[in-house]
Amino acid sequence: MIYITGDTHGEHERIEKAERQSGIKSGDTLIICGVFGYIFFNSDKEKAFLDALSEKSYEICFADGNHENFPAIYSYHVVDFCGGKAHEIRKNVHHLMRGNIFTIENKTFFTMGGAYSTGKFLRKARLSWWRDELPTNEEYCNASDNLKAAQHTVDYIITHTMPLCMIRRLGKIPDSHDAELTGFLEWVMYETEFKHWYCGHWHLDADLADDFTVLYYNVVKIA
Repeated sequence: MIYITGDTHGEHERIEKAERQSGIKSGDTLIICGVFGYIFFNSDKEKAFLDALSEKSYEICFADGNHENFPAIYSYHVVDFCGGKAHEIRKNVHHLMRGNIFTIENKTFFTMGGAYSTGKFLRKARLSWWRDELPTNEEYCNASDNLKAAQHTVDYIITHTMPLCMIRRLGKIPDSHDAELTGFLEWVMYETEFKHWYCGHWHLDADLADDFTVLYYNVVKIA
């Protein structure tokens, strides 16, 4: 089985709660829609927790959010993982790189992490905020190429933030600083055939459409 949840923000209890809530078992996969957050300080304590996660009998995958230590994540080896590219954090913990398509349990997932931090003025550059939070032109091009190769058809889409029109549907005011990303995601939404789209970022659990869900604490099972 595949399970999907929202931002974990490096909170140790979130993984255990997800296990209890979902009944996840050996051989399953848990996908986190960013912010993962367990590599934020790149500390010995975090590394010990990641070592503990490596003892889990299921796979943990995450798209990146905005509050991530990107240099630390990018320091891990890039590996071929389920048909796409991922950073291997531990043998069963993988960062799903932006713009890739992964095949997990015979289902395809397009992933596009990243988002703009509206509160970055409260953070310190390269200590608690990194400009890598938004995709590069290369990542946008890679995403477009991969979708084209898949004939713009995937089973599921995993992102951190959401398309521009969905932000408005949520009742939020779009921020111009990430207009390129939210606009790109809107293009993906209209140009791609998919069964369901899952995202995090907004710290709430809500279905915005029959095929679009925002996640925070909830854990969704894909049969």
